[in-house]
Amino acid sequence: MPNLSKGPKVRKPLHLHEKKLKSLEKKAFEIREDLIDMLVEAGSGHSAGPLGMADVFTALYFHVMVHDPKKPGWKNRDRLILSNGHITPIRYAAMAHAGYFPKKQMMTLRKLGSPLQGHPELEYLPAVETTSGPLGSGSSQAAGIAYAGLMDQSPWRVYCVMGDGELNEGQVWEAFQFAGNNKLFNLTFIIDRNNIQIDGATEDVMPLEPLVDKLEAFNLNVIRCAGNSIRDFVSAVEHAQSISEKSTVIIADTIPGYGIDFMEFDFTWHGKPPKAGEESQSAVNHLRTLAGRISSEHE
Repeated sequence: MPNLSKGPKVRKPLHLHEKKLKSLEKKAFEIREDLIDMLVEAGSGHSAGPLGMADVFTALYFHVMVHDPKKPGWKNRDRLILSNGHITPIRYAAMAHAGYFPKKQMMTLRKLGSPLQGHPELEYLPAVETTSGPLGSGSSQAAGIAYAGLMDQSPWRVYCVMGDGELNEGQVWEAFQFAGNNKLFNLTFIIDRNNIQIDGATEDVMPLEPLVDKLEAFNLNVIRCAGNSIRDFVSAVEHAQSISEKSTVIIADTIPGYGIDFMEFDFTWHGKPPKAGEESQSAVNHLRTLAGRISSEHE
């Protein structure tokens, strides 16, 4: 078993001042607009989940994670595992904005020969860490990577983004059991709790509640936050980094299709893109309206 005697590595505080928070919120909406363009150009892909998780990915890439886009293989980088690989367009967009590859490459999403496939592939794009597709597998991969990090007494942390529909997979609970048993304090699971999956509402397909109680039974530290509030999410991560001898699960309550009225809470947008023309322009207009409203709240 890894040596846990040193406890968690000390990191700089993640506290957000107003100027930084405003810049992150602006960035999240810029990324959402690019996401719409990517999906329209591809003519396929997932809309609801990526839109809902834009704030989380913006916070991770621009405030939370220790990483270097110029050195994607840097050994001391934090590891981000995307278990629900179908929402990868939002990760690609965040990576492009962070400088991992030119922004113009975003428009190659799902095209033949592009490194930006419908599910991320490690072989073709540095720093995606794992190839994902089969739901549930990312949780076990993240637990194994975190375990190896503790064995080496490495300073980096592991973040594993997951979907709530993915919790139907038994492998996820095996990973939680492993993380709880081995006290992987360097591992944070982030569950996108948007309450939808491809066939409908999660509580209709396979009920998850009481989710907090179930996770705590696996000896995990559980934090619930508003996933569409960057401030709230960053606060949850800061709490996770202060915990010793337990993995943390952040349940990020998000709105699927966030920012676009005709997509929000509608499970039919789980796996389809907006149509080019009036529909996509309407989506962008909705995003700009909400972005303006949020920006004015800081003034």
